[in-house]
Amino acid sequence: MTVAAVILAASSGGALREVEGVANARRLVDAAWAGGAMPIVVVSADPDGAVARVLAGSTALLADPATEKGGPVGQICRGIDLARAEVVGTEAALVWPARMGWVDAETVTSLIEAHGADRAAVVRPAFRGEAGWPVLVPIVHLETLRTLGAGLMPGPLFEELTAAVGGRLVELGDPGTVHDLDTPRAELPPFEAPPEPVSGLQPEWGSPAAAGPDESPDPARTVG
Repeated sequence: MTVAAVILAASSGGALREVEGVANARRLVDAAWAGGAMPIVVVSADPDGAVARVLAGSTALLADPATEKGGPVGQICRGIDLARAEVVGTEAALVWPARMGWVDAETVTSLIEAHGADRAAVVRPAFRGEAGWPVLVPIVHLETLRTLGAGLMPGPLFEELTAAVGGRLVELGDPGTVHDLDTPRAELPPFEAPPEPVSGLQPEWGSPAAAGPDESPDPARTVG
């Protein structure tokens, strides 16, 4: 079972933001990899090559953003398309806004496990009942995702997708799924154990029926 991670940075600043001494994009790639996601695509502008440098030696593919007229859905679909090209047979993708920098690697693992239990559902993590990020999108729904409005921001976009194809809200107890980097780590609520095994939860959300940087000198792989 192959589940990709598509990390979306609205600007190179969001990718390069220093978080606990490490560039945010690198921390996210490392968390995705540790949690079992593969391949990993970072979609970010990189006018001076700084993002490529912080990703050097990692497993990630760095990609230029899609055109602005495509809106958030265009950026998301570009990342998923590149992941599918990178690894044939990719079954799903974690759509991960770069601002959600506190997500734990264990949450990635749990979302992949949830996909294994229900291959058709869009899966979204929750913390104390609040829907969070990243969102796991099965590839079978990619063409439906493409049809949604370019003007929709990511939150409403996934509400519409789930209303159309069905989904699961999975309580994982990770405060990083709902608190972005504007909340200091020291101010995050404590991690809470999930109330029951991920694979035991039933469809409910919209259903219609951190490791440090790798010092390798190898350059980041990029695609225009």
